[in-house]
Amino acid sequence: MRYRPISFDALAAELTELVAGMTGTGWVRVLIDGARTDGTDTAALADAMTDPLRVLGRPVLRVRAADFLRPASLRFERGKQDADARYTDWLDADGLRREVLAPLAPGGTGTVLTALWDADRDRATRLARTPLPTGGVLLLDGELLLGRGLPAELTVHLWLSPGALRRRVPEADRWALPAYQRYETEVRPSEVADVLVRVDDPRHPAVLER
Repeated sequence: MRYRPISFDALAAELTELVAGMTGTGWVRVLIDGARTDGTDTAALADAMTDPLRVLGRPVLRVRAADFLRPASLRFERGKQDADARYTDWLDADGLRREVLAPLAPGGTGTVLTALWDADRDRATRLARTPLPTGGVLLLDGELLLGRGLPAELTVHLWLSPGALRRRVPEADRWALPAYQRYETEVRPSEVADVLVRVDDPRHPAVLER
């Protein structure tokens, strides 16, 4: 495998150009996936693409997978630090598919619910639905997104080597390391993602040349 060094700004610009060039697919659904660690910021990458895409004439909706977590009673049924639960039970994948991704599929309504559950307050957000014009782009970021059958036109995975992952997961989240390790083993996101970016050093990312 050969990795091409790239700056964060250049990475965002390159992905923006790639997405802007995707035509004839109705809406473009982009999933930006990566472990929640110090310096690995899927949200920052999605945010960096938002305004440039709009400048290029592509309407954009930003959605966070963190706004589609399941209620605390379900997430924490086996305790607040259960790695298997984080892997299988935290994300409301059905809600994300139903409220966000399916409406942007061919023949969909184009009307999206951008957030379903406020995890901090542990209650429904009760937001109004937001229309995205045909040709618009959905930028969805989060962790452990691949391997769930979530439909997308483009998937991006921010990958860390096992050693870097252990170093960069915050101490308070070290209990979640088995979830990330299981994800790597069972899903192999570095193989299934359309774009793989190595972020062992977030200041110096590198894109895999396939």
